[in-house]
Amino acid sequence: MSVPNYDAELNEFGYQNKLKRTLGGFHTFAAGISYISVLTGTFQLSYFGISFGGPAYWWSWPMVFLGQLCVALSFAELASQYPIAGSVYNWAKKLGGQHIGWLAGWMMLVASIVSIAATALAYQNTLPQIWEGFQLVGDGSTSTDQAVNGIVLASALVLFTTLVNAFGVRLMARINSFGVFLELVAAVLLIVALALASNHSPDVVLDTQGTEAAYGGNYFYAFLVAAIASSYVMYGFDTASSLGEESIDPHRNAPKAILRALIASFVLGGLILLFGLMAARDLAAPELRSNGLQFVLNDSLGPVVGRLFLLAIFIAITVCVLAVHTAAIRIAFAMARDNALPAGNKLARVSPRFQTPVVPAVLIGVLAIALLAVNINQPQIFTAITSLAIILIYISYLLVTVPMLIARIRGKWSSKPQEGRFRLGKFGLPINVLAVLWGAGMAINLAWPRREVYNAEPPFHWYLQYSSVLFVGIAALGGFAYYWFVQRHRIGVLQEHASQPVSPEGDAEAVAVNEGVAKK
Repeated sequence: MSVPNYDAELNEFGYQNKLKRTLGGFHTFAAGISYISVLTGTFQLSYFGISFGGPAYWWSWPMVFLGQLCVALSFAELASQYPIAGSVYNWAKKLGGQHIGWLAGWMMLVASIVSIAATALAYQNTLPQIWEGFQLVGDGSTSTDQAVNGIVLASALVLFTTLVNAFGVRLMARINSFGVFLELVAAVLLIVALALASNHSPDVVLDTQGTEAAYGGNYFYAFLVAAIASSYVMYGFDTASSLGEESIDPHRNAPKAILRALIASFVLGGLILLFGLMAARDLAAPELRSNGLQFVLNDSLGPVVGRLFLLAIFIAITVCVLAVHTAAIRIAFAMARDNALPAGNKLARVSPRFQTPVVPAVLIGVLAIALLAVNINQPQIFTAITSLAIILIYISYLLVTVPMLIARIRGKWSSKPQEGRFRLGKFGLPINVLAVLWGAGMAINLAWPRREVYNAEPPFHWYLQYSSVLFVGIAALGGFAYYWFVQRHRIGVLQEHASQPVSPEGDAEAVAVNEGVAKK
């Protein structure tokens, strides 16, 4: 049995490709940029950055971009060599071994499921502002009305993304690509509209609004807290490679898609934040600290124009949740075909009709909706869990970049130019070092048990303030304990996914690879 060239590297992992290659370059780019979703992130989180850092928090945007660019460049090398489903899981496994790979995949999977629920809740901040009829529960005057209505709207969105993903990657890609196209057009128009409505000069980004007073006059500490808003946005670019087994010419398209998604998000998001702050009529307005740029839309552009752009944000939220759901499915599928998850043979089964793993799509949707129920009476706990999911993603990235750095130092990974592959050349080592330092620093900044981040509203519970340490510890140690004592002994590529010999000369190697194949 011969294997197409673009599937050959899968044999190094012991797999044959069960997925169908139908996605082009724009599809993979759209998956990466919709996961980042600058319209969703900048509007949903701008209030946080402004509250803690004032307009000067804008400088955290280029800072986070430069740090994440180092990670993305390292990932681009890996994507060019190994464009594989469940990218972070398989990369960590290849570089650091099965145990490191499982932990990276587990953290990414948990974080992705939480992110689906959290991002879907953004509907509540958008749809009722477009039309009051979207407030289906009560009149929205109480926090309970808003929480319950948010769950209803979010559950409807998760149901939609579940169905789309279950019906195949082509449908997902078409909807996602169309949504991303509209989002990009809307982002450009929004930048122009905000620029024309400017009330301040660009030096507005030097205004701290006195936020340093809460930190003894030291703005650096205020800035570190405010920077969390930007760090919550620029991640998920690895999704472009997670669709590698379903992409055409992934060795070229995947690394390009990763870098283009991050760079485009940086440029568009940075300009939206800049011109949004310049368009604000009153930088001291309390609504700016509670609603962020959504307040600026209606206040500076007027209700009609503001609603039109809120409609674009609605589209951005939809494709963002769709992309996160898609990425989570690929991680679950990748781990399941290694029999690294319970009921692996069911989770790894690819529907012959829809050419996609249907069971993970449904299961992840059900888990995300179940998580939404926590928001009814405990919104502060849900907010804390959402924040902690981002920490897990940064740690899972570290579980790739650290083993990659070790492999470079030991001479087991080369960045030398190779035809048809993205390589960093002599810059590979320093960029990898910066990626590790950045990831570690940001993970610490995100996890620091600040009361104003994790325990900002009464009743004040100590476990909420230290939830970053507790949740990450429970998710990592608890999950790994299950893996070590239960699932570890069952690891092995499922027989129906095991690689086949690519040539007579490769028979012996294929047999060796498949000695670890697990039976159903």
